[in-house]
Amino acid sequence: MLVGTWNLENLMLPRSGDGAPRSEAEYEAKVEALASVITALDPTLLGVQEVGQEETLADLVKAIGGQWHTALSRHADHRGIRVGFLSRTPLRIRRDTHAFADGLRPVQVNDPDEQEVQVQETSRGFLAVETDAGDGVLQVAVAHLKSKLLSYPGREGRSRFQPDDEAERARYGAYALYRRSAEATTLRALADFLLEGAGTERDVIVLGDMNDVVNAATTQILLGPPGSELDRPRAFHQPDAGDPFRLWDIAPCIPEERRFSRVNFGRAELIDHVLVSHRLARRIAEAGTGLPEHRDDALVLPSVDEDPRKRVGTPGSDHAPVWVRV
Repeated sequence: MLVGTWNLENLMLPRSGDGAPRSEAEYEAKVEALASVITALDPTLLGVQEVGQEETLADLVKAIGGQWHTALSRHADHRGIRVGFLSRTPLRIRRDTHAFADGLRPVQVNDPDEQEVQVQETSRGFLAVETDAGDGVLQVAVAHLKSKLLSYPGREGRSRFQPDDEAERARYGAYALYRRSAEATTLRALADFLLEGAGTERDVIVLGDMNDVVNAATTQILLGPPGSELDRPRAFHQPDAGDPFRLWDIAPCIPEERRFSRVNFGRAELIDHVLVSHRLARRIAEAGTGLPEHRDDALVLPSVDEDPRKRVGTPGSDHAPVWVRV
């Protein structure tokens, strides 16, 4: 089976909010472009991010065709986007949460003179589901962590993407990191809930747009106990007491020339991740970004910068799907 994650980049009804398509024609072109990629990817299960209204996911499923089951988080962000799933098999929701993990205090997200200074919830909800996958139950959690893209308090209700000065840029960079770190810790707690210390016998996947690279501190939080990275085969094949609790990032299994899912200011980065439990890690057949049928071709993505409004109305997505076949 093939399991993947894809940030659909503002799959929203026309004129429904910040980042939404500006016309019916732009919306239809976007849905068709996304559907063509998913059809070619042909996943058993796909975690998705940046889904707006329920109707948009229904329109996408209709454009793909065939029998699909879907699930959406109830917890959208301030723009109305959320995470969800498309699946070939029926889904059962295990947890849909946006409250910080136990033990975490509120984190600062704005300057003290702004209305909302501290929060104790994730930017968007985390959704965990289970489905029957042939030889047992597969449990999967999808997330979309706080972006590294910085926005600043706006005038007349509109956010700014340029700071007033470098001190403001530094402060808001810290606020974003505070929140993404708390969200990574909360996602790790959700992984613990699914694993229940039985990752050597249980099929668990955690995936989504983590908004940082493989070696970032926030990404590393998700792994659990250190050691046994997939690019250290000797360590991976040496069992130890941490194996039932670990998650392995599939990144080392992706061909190096395609080991990215987004291009930011011309720099290729892998910020979308698929992490698997020990039982699944031992059964990885291949992994990649983009489409498997194009694995020998160069992966071409648009380069984005600090102003996401430049891509409003553009078909497709600025992210590539990331997938694993087991």
